[in-house]
Amino acid sequence: MQNFTYDFYRRSADFILDKAGMQPDSAIILGSMLGPLADEIENPVTINYSDVPNFPVSTVSSHAGRFVIGNLAGKKTLIMSGRFHWYEGYGFEQLAAPIRVLKLLGVKQSILTNAAGAVNLDYKPGDIMIIKDHIKLVGTSPMRGPNIEEFGPRFFDVTKMYTPRLRQIALSCAEKLGQSATTHEGIYFYFDGPQFETPAEIRAIRLLGGDAVGMSTFTEALTAAHCGMDILGLSLMTNMAAGVLEEPISGEEIRSTAAQALTRVIALIKAVLEKL
Repeated sequence: MQNFTYDFYRRSADFILDKAGMQPDSAIILGSMLGPLADEIENPVTINYSDVPNFPVSTVSSHAGRFVIGNLAGKKTLIMSGRFHWYEGYGFEQLAAPIRVLKLLGVKQSILTNAAGAVNLDYKPGDIMIIKDHIKLVGTSPMRGPNIEEFGPRFFDVTKMYTPRLRQIALSCAEKLGQSATTHEGIYFYFDGPQFETPAEIRAIRLLGGDAVGMSTFTEALTAAHCGMDILGLSLMTNMAAGVLEEPISGEEIRSTAAQALTRVIALIKAVLEKL
């Protein structure tokens, strides 16, 4: 097992701070197809993940693999354009790195975004789900291994992991933007991928109370809960989950839906940032 220590993450954070020349207050981790949000940053400083000591590297083609740091909606913001997944070959312990580094950068709150399949039959492609909780049945955690006390306690509560205050801000912003009809609060269900789920698995997820399914986010959310960071989770419904429609799930459908919804997603995120 790799020797993850406080100094291991501190080296990453110090490198980023030195290059950025500013300390961000908020961070946004971009999911699949949401990379164009990074273009909204004013006076950007760009740092490739591959240049950062001890930091993972994105292997998914739709993830740029870089930090973009500057001003967004009047706030000092860091965007992670690209994230990491278990299916890329990373261990769950390695997936704690992004939030721990953000914590050391001084980030107070993070917005976690993802592309997800709609399990709830009342949802439609293009809708946005504010995550109020998640279900993951894989038997591991990013906090496995020796605890790093500087980040948080060995055992920690996750009752309010998806910060209620930030969820309420997002709902209020959606209403003001006229997005209430296409914005929901719901339960995110984690599957490890990279294959999409089977129709039988989707029926099971629905029975267990899941509203949307995806292959990311829970590691970041658990790490944030461990280190006391506020988070808001936003899932873009890029498709109906397997078995809901007759057509098979395709990457082209996901890309097309994300492109059509991108303007609304960006507007919502910027409105939330203005309220932070």
